Amino acid sequence: MLRENVSDLLAFIAVAREGSFTRAAAQLGLSQSALSHALRGLEARMGVRLLSRTTRSVAPTAAGERLLRTVAPRFEEIESELAAVVDARDKPAGTIRITATDYAADTVIWPRLAKVLPDYPDIKVEVVVDYGLADIVAERFDIGVRHGDQVAKDMIAVRIAPDARLAIVGSPAYLAKHPAPKRPKDLLRHNCITLRLPTRGGLYAWELKKRSRAVQVRVDGQFTFNSAYPMLNAAIDGAGLAFIPEELARPHVEAKRLRWVLEDWFPTFPGLHIFYPGRRDYSKALSVVVDALRDGG
Repeated sequence: MLRENVSDLLAFIAVAREGSFTRAAAQLGLSQSALSHALRGLEARMGVRLLSRTTRSVAPTAAGERLLRTVAPRFEEIESELAAVVDARDKPAGTIRITATDYAADTVIWPRLAKVLPDYPDIKVEVVVDYGLADIVAERFDIGVRHGDQVAKDMIAVRIAPDARLAIVGSPAYLAKHPAPKRPKDLLRHNCITLRLPTRGGLYAWELKKRSRAVQVRVDGQFTFNSAYPMLNAAIDGAGLAFIPEELARPHVEAKRLRWVLEDWFPTFPGLHIFYPGRRDYSKALSVVVDALRDGG
């Protein structure tokens, strides 16, 4: 369709509906002479008369009635779709991908987003549990959640949780058979439940600290997992010693299902942070998710 046909059709619809060149011209912001010229051109190209003009009124001919009945609704559909696109621009929508540990997903991400996302049904969130230090740009994540010391320097980082400790725990049954270690090196004689870090390919060396003294112990054991909750369950079942977030273990220690081990050596790590690239093209959906995670901290 010629571009001029579109504008002339809109002019025809306005005149036919208003029944007046004067009112239609005012509605379209055109002069009456320009409007008349546009309609004469449309009729000439179509080879049919669309409007019947008298000194007192303007009305569509039979051909004009047919055109009004069939074409006008289509322009209304187009206007409706354009309005919907503009509305979508102003309404948070889309999928936000987050990489986090299972502990962060369970204790921070889910509780905070669960309060907010019901108000934004067009936002979808995908949480990928990963203990590796994912490159969120290369792997197409929008947000990462890690301890503050694990955030790359070129990222925007916002603290969402206080500093936290990691704790060594064992079940009463396990410790009844294996005397509790008194020094970090004693851990080498124990069955330790280990954590594999996917990006590094090896097992996590337990980083312990007592006042200003820090040590790393490369423990070993019968069971290796890649997330915290299976490690917790294995420790509760007496499979060995586990090194997990203190707050994750605390309810089980209070319930006497687990005991603290080498408590003087529990290290403190910078609290959880959300981080994302420093860019300007933030979507409204990303802003909603970031605000929800940050404001709950």
